[in-house]
Amino acid sequence: MTGETNPFKNALKQLRIACDAMGINEDIYNYLSHPQRIVQVSIPVKMDDGHLEIFEGFRVLHNSARGPGKGGIRYAAEVNMDEVKALATWMTWKCACVGIPYGGAKGGVTVDPRKLSVGELERLTRRFTANIINVIGPETDIPAPDMNTGGREMGWMMDTYSMQKGHVVHGVCTGKPVEIGGSLGRTQATGHGVAFCMHEYAKRHNMKPEECTVVVQGFGNVGQYTCLTAKDFGYKIIATSDISGAYYNPEGLDIDEMFAYISDPAHRTLEGYTKAQKISNSELLELECTFMNPCALENQVTEENAPRIKAKCLVEGANGPVTPKADEILESRGIDVVPDILANAGGVTCSYFEWVQDRMALFWDLDQVNKELDKIMLRAFDGVHELAQEKKCSYRLAAYFIAVQRVAKAIEMRGIYP
Repeated sequence: MTGETNPFKNALKQLRIACDAMGINEDIYNYLSHPQRIVQVSIPVKMDDGHLEIFEGFRVLHNSARGPGKGGIRYAAEVNMDEVKALATWMTWKCACVGIPYGGAKGGVTVDPRKLSVGELERLTRRFTANIINVIGPETDIPAPDMNTGGREMGWMMDTYSMQKGHVVHGVCTGKPVEIGGSLGRTQATGHGVAFCMHEYAKRHNMKPEECTVVVQGFGNVGQYTCLTAKDFGYKIIATSDISGAYYNPEGLDIDEMFAYISDPAHRTLEGYTKAQKISNSELLELECTFMNPCALENQVTEENAPRIKAKCLVEGANGPVTPKADEILESRGIDVVPDILANAGGVTCSYFEWVQDRMALFWDLDQVNKELDKIMLRAFDGVHELAQEKKCSYRLAAYFIAVQRVAKAIEMRGIYP
């Protein structure tokens, strides 16, 4: 992993830039550049054919100065410690940027879930939960879904934790099915937040939705709901992608039809979809458009391809999709980037709502969830936009100003124990 593509080094570089710009005390930088707790576990799983497979799992708590840790669990063959440390660090800034009382955490298992049966995935999830049970909990560190995990895995996690504790603990994780303590609106919250931030940016720059074209890299959970919400706002989505490739139609994609296509168990991906031209991922990233929403993986816009980006604004749906060097190039070219710690914070905000509802044992209807989500996202966007205008700086730097300052203030007020 090179310096530019190592996500934890990128996270530290972003922190360094913010601390230098803000004149933050070097002790605070040192404090924030080291995760608070790192757990690595081996996960033995009896496979369907009877042999034993060992998987690696990670859980990192970056900081708890403002509240318990919060962050997803991802299943992917590329998961490694540096990635999880970076994601936990970004979660700290994300929670602080939108003003919810959490610190950052993240977890992952190095596994290709497509190669496992449902039974193998359940045994993997339950054993991983058992192995990290002493470091998670509703008052310490609260997992949630991430890449290749969802309500099903969170249900297994909640059940495993509850069985060990001897009573039902709904609040141990979020992103659960509604029937077992999940929140309405959680599934679409991250994508909704991305599209919401894009729309707020457009309003402040006098852009009309019907005159804007949008490219969404990734048609997983985040990308799907980014597309659906953007469509409802009146934007024309001209390209999107998934594991099977990228799909482009300059006249606009039929997002409802594509959503139905990928939801069909006979397809599951966009492979075979014929109402759009199939292009490469690199071609998708370099399409001419008003907004580019990278909603897939980190390190998608790099020093190598940043000079060829033709979007007027990038709104980050994934975590860390633009490297620090690419950021510099985009800024020098006058291309704004609405950063991940603001743009994709809808998911963790709705997770916060779920946690609150679980702890109150009082659940909200969908209108209340969406109203509260939009209120928090609007307040956060306004704060970042106004600071960027005031200081004549990038949206990312303004978001980091707000987030790092809030965490630093919490550390200062709490002090260093003992």
